[in-house]
Amino acid sequence: MVPSIARLTEFADRLAREVGAEIQRDFATVVPEIKPDGSLVTKADRFADAKLRDAIRAEFPDHGILTEEGNRTLPDTDFCWIVDPIDGTTNFTRSVPVWGVSLGVLYRGTPVFGLVYFPPLGQSFSGSYPGESGLDLPIAATLNGEPIRVCQDAIDGQHFFSVCTRSVDRVVHPMPCKIRMLGASTYNFLTVALGSCLGAIEATPKIWDIAAVWPIVRASGAQWLFLDAAGEPIERFPLRPNRDYTEEKFPALALAKSEFFATFAARLKLASIAGQSIAG
Repeated sequence: MVPSIARLTEFADRLAREVGAEIQRDFATVVPEIKPDGSLVTKADRFADAKLRDAIRAEFPDHGILTEEGNRTLPDTDFCWIVDPIDGTTNFTRSVPVWGVSLGVLYRGTPVFGLVYFPPLGQSFSGSYPGESGLDLPIAATLNGEPIRVCQDAIDGQHFFSVCTRSVDRVVHPMPCKIRMLGASTYNFLTVALGSCLGAIEATPKIWDIAAVWPIVRASGAQWLFLDAAGEPIERFPLRPNRDYTEEKFPALALAKSEFFATFAARLKLASIAGQSIAG
C-alpha cells in the first residue's frame, strides 16, 4: 500500500519531534566515542536510532529500514526508510545548535520523501518529489509547513555558498560569493532549498546524509548534481537492493540554478573534492 503524503508527513514530523525532544537533553553534555571511520557517535545517536527504527516498523511493517547506526544494507522492498538519528553529531557534542533528526523514504531505490527536524532551531523541513516513480505525490518543499523555494537572484558578493570541511581547502579564491560552513550535511543542502545559499557542496556524504534532503532540494527548484571521481555529473539513483552502503560516498553539488554550474565549477576543484570518495 502506498502511504499518502499526509500520513508520511504527520508520522515523520511527530516522530522526529518526539525523538528530538528526548535527545536534546544530552545536547552539549554527552561524551562522544570515535567510530572506526573517524566520525563521532554518542549514546544519544544509538538511543534515537533504535527508537526511530522501532516506530517505523510498527507504523509501516512492510517497509524496509536502513540506518546509520544499524543495518546499512538496502532491503529489497518497494519502500525503504533511510535514518540518520543525529546529522551533525560533532555539532551536537560541541554546543553548536545545527543538528537534526533525518528521515528519508526511498521508493524502489530513489528518494521520494524526506523530513529533517532541527530541535535547537525549531525547524522542520519536509518535501516530496515523485520524479519518475509514478507515485501520486506532490512536488512540495516546506519549512514548518510553509513553502520554500530557491533564491532567484544572480550571483554576487552578498550571497552565500556552503562548503563542507573536506571541500573548504579546495576552493579557488576569490569566490564570487561568501563562504559558509555549517557542520551538518543536511543543513548545508537545505540552505539552497531555503534560498539562503546559491549553492552547497559535500565531498563525502553517505546515503543517510542525503536521502531525506534530496527530494526536498529537488522540490524547491534547485539542481542536484552527483559527481564522479573526475568531478563530472553522474546519476546515482536508483540504489541497488541487498547492497551494503557502509563505505559508499555520494559527493554532490546543489545549485539554485543550473546556469550557476560553470561559475562555481571554475572556483571549485571538483575532481579533487569528489576524488575523496575513492581516496577514503
